[in-house]
Amino acid sequence: MRIIKLKENREFRRAYNRGKVFVTPFAVIYVTKNRTGDVRLGITAGKKIGKAVKRNRAKRVITAAFSSVLPDIQNGFDFVIVARTRILNVKSTELALIFYKSLKTAGALKNDNEENTNISY
Repeated sequence: MRIIKLKENREFRRAYNRGKVFVTPFAVIYVTKNRTGDVRLGITAGKKIGKAVKRNRAKRVITAAFSSVLPDIQNGFDFVIVARTRILNVKSTELALIFYKSLKTAGALKNDNEENTNISY
């Protein structure tokens, strides 16, 4: 399974307006259902994060963390992740655990059994 990127402004706005919101110290996660049946991801890192190098690192960390959670995610969801300033001090493995817990709360995971997860604690 691969990640399809959200690119259009209307897709981001739809997630902001209709999505469930989960706030973590490192990111804000918006989760909405979509009609495509695919898992789609949009990432936002504003200028408050830093200059281009830091913003790109934040996006890479988010993508790596999301990729490790991806096998456990149900199809048919859009995710918009907004980076917060603390994301520059976290590794993708720690962020993956936070994503897993937030997505479990959102009901976006395939199974609720923690024994079957691909993430190591």
